[in-house]
Amino acid sequence: MPYTRSKSTKRFSFGITRNPTAKKAGSNIFTIATQGETEGYSAPTTSLTMTVREAQALQSFLNDNLLGDSSNSVPVI
Repeated sequence: MPYTRSKSTKRFSFGITRNPTAKKAGSNIFTIATQGETEGYSAPTTSLTMTVREAQALQSFLNDNLLGDSSNSVPVI
């Protein structure tokens, strides 16, 4: 059974589509899209699509580097 979810913020839209029974490339995707011009930010609408496996690698990278202990953190400017 396919699984589809989405979430939007002021600047971005996130979406995931998974089909555990599909064997075709591109059947499990994660998308990040910009919302265009919002509150002083002006950017063309664009999107980034990756496989769920690539999204999981991104999630692991972000978890390791954004939630790490404070001794390894980069100071916020």
